[in-house]
Amino acid sequence: MSYAGDLTPQEAWAKLEQGAILVDVRTEGEWAHIGIPDTKATDNDPLFIPWTFPGGIPNPDFLSDLRQQAPEDDGAELLFICRSGQRSIAAAIAATQAGFISFNVLEGFEGEPDRFGERTVNGWKNRGLPTNLGSR
Repeated sequence: MSYAGDLTPQEAWAKLEQGAILVDVRTEGEWAHIGIPDTKATDNDPLFIPWTFPGGIPNPDFLSDLRQQAPEDDGAELLFICRSGQRSIAAAIAATQAGFISFNVLEGFEGEPDRFGERTVNGWKNRGLPTNLGSR
């Protein structure tokens, strides 16, 4: 594995309570229309840095944006989340290569689709973790 590891949404929440920082790598549209993780109960606000833009276009400024927004503190743990846990793997790998301690949040914010294509099976919001649905 080329990053620090995978965490369930519940394990990610526990790390956030210990001072880790959540990095949401979904698109602005996803943040606005689907919602965002609410980390008010922890010491750190999430960072919002898209890994890709609509249409799957890579964000060429991802690492420079991350360096600007993430703490310079050695040992700060970053937890990457996307819709389903796939883009966040790529982001965690890139961040690790850039020198950050990086984890991937399994299942993502919305999780896997059910047999009807609805994302109701698992993921951050379906596991009952705090959200601020439909706004940023």
